[in-house]
Amino acid sequence: MRKKLSIAAAVAVATLALAGCSADTDSDDAAGGASGGSGAFPVSIDTKFGEVTVEKKPTRVVALGWGDAEAALALGVQPVGASDWLAFGDDADGVGPWAQGLYDQAPEIIGTLEPSYEAIAALEPDVILDTKSSGDQERYDRLSSIAPTVGVPEGGDSYLTDFEDQMELVSKALGEEAEGERLVDENEKAVEAVADAHPEWKGKTITAATKTSEGWGAYVEDSERVEQLEALGFEQNPAISALKPNAGGFSVSISSEQLDQIDADVIVAFPIYIDTTEITDDPQWKALSAVQDGHAVVIDGDVAAAYSLGSALSRQYALDQLVPLLEGATK
Repeated sequence: MRKKLSIAAAVAVATLALAGCSADTDSDDAAGGASGGSGAFPVSIDTKFGEVTVEKKPTRVVALGWGDAEAALALGVQPVGASDWLAFGDDADGVGPWAQGLYDQAPEIIGTLEPSYEAIAALEPDVILDTKSSGDQERYDRLSSIAPTVGVPEGGDSYLTDFEDQMELVSKALGEEAEGERLVDENEKAVEAVADAHPEWKGKTITAATKTSEGWGAYVEDSERVEQLEALGFEQNPAISALKPNAGGFSVSISSEQLDQIDADVIVAFPIYIDTTEITDDPQWKALSAVQDGHAVVIDGDVAAAYSLGSALSRQYALDQLVPLLEGATK
């Protein structure tokens, strides 16, 4: 029986979503070298937990990390088990609309923060992907007792794996390294094309902000949500850069009374498990100069999910949806 993400887990993931940004690790060092080159097995992959060896090309893959299933799908591999980090639901096979229809057979949905190790073992995986997760030693030890487990990269930790490192780790583990490199290059070129088409964005300050049931926050330099905007030519809001990050190092909390700290040339904000109106109707939000001047963008639903997930498939979807909004906010 397929498992749904519990309400408790969803709330926990909402908190992690604010903190679940990527570290700026060196992609060449993150996944290590493969023995024999792309598609050749056995393959050795360097991770935080040491070298992991995948003896043969996997046919039964369980993808547990945030975005790992979509990374595999982008490479033409269909996991038999996957975690649904953004609570898309069973009917969506645990993926967003940008990845709909890629499964021939629905995967078993595995829990996120507290996965069922018994359910994972029952799937008899050849390899377990957990490249964007807690980076917890106990979790890794339990998973690796079931099958070779590709955890977070060297130098990485809790939910810090960026798009490039995730694709490198997953593509090597699945014997699709060349295709992984192609997908990364394709995405980078798409972003560069947008940046080239919008030279007016270069140097404008921007804040990536969010609001949860616990209050306001913003993402800091080197987090993936900021990096996506910087790749388009924007610069991180210096007021946010000056703040001390929360534990984990990728976000800061902002009190409503000091919400003017997120004010910038442009603001991109989104709600996490709260109604969008809790942003748009907030008096402090309405008082911001960027909001009053029409230079703020509030995203929600699939757009916010795609932007937050940052997978090989969702990034293009987010780019297609976000660019017109940014164009409107920078007129």
